[in-house]
Amino acid sequence: MGAETDLWVPVVDCMGQYTHLIKRRLQRLGVTTGVIPVTTPFGEIREADGLVLSGGAPRIGFEAEKLDNLKDYLDHFQKPVLAICVSHQYLAIHYGGTAGVATRPEYGPTMVEIVGDDPLLEGIPNHITVWSSHNDEIKILPPCFKTLARSTNCAHQIIKHCSLPYYGVQFHPEVSHTEHGLTLLSNFVRICSGYSQGRHTQSCSDPV
Repeated sequence: MGAETDLWVPVVDCMGQYTHLIKRRLQRLGVTTGVIPVTTPFGEIREADGLVLSGGAPRIGFEAEKLDNLKDYLDHFQKPVLAICVSHQYLAIHYGGTAGVATRPEYGPTMVEIVGDDPLLEGIPNHITVWSSHNDEIKILPPCFKTLARSTNCAHQIIKHCSLPYYGVQFHPEVSHTEHGLTLLSNFVRICSGYSQGRHTQSCSDPV
């Protein structure tokens, strides 16, 4: 970790309290990055090698319109995207899923079980403690996504699109309390590098 790369992976600020931490972690991984507002036109980031969409204050069931500029990114970017917390929920809604108030909101340390195989999870054990901070959750996952991790109270802790390099995580990998959070971010950077060189990750139809 920390080797210099030629990758540009900006952090889209969705009004989150940990956005600055995402930028620091990416800088530690040697990535060219910076924080940009969620209102940034797609044309200004179309040449990026990947995007990280931060968590944020908007409640997905009440204020999702504050994130509506993400539609343009998700419709046209088609390079690796990592959506965190509320952006993770927005990702599911954008593709036809549903999200709303969690039956049991999660705050603080949360045990997560890895249930899928993916390059994003390389080097991460099957059970990790992560840092959670969410009142809302994905209720119904769209059919074009698969679940890679879950917790006792949240069925979709990590998700991946079946044919696009779009990932969502409900917890906060950027926070130091999340075990193997930097590993997950490093794996995402590696996925970005692979796409920039024409290598793709597996889809839902690929064997695991």
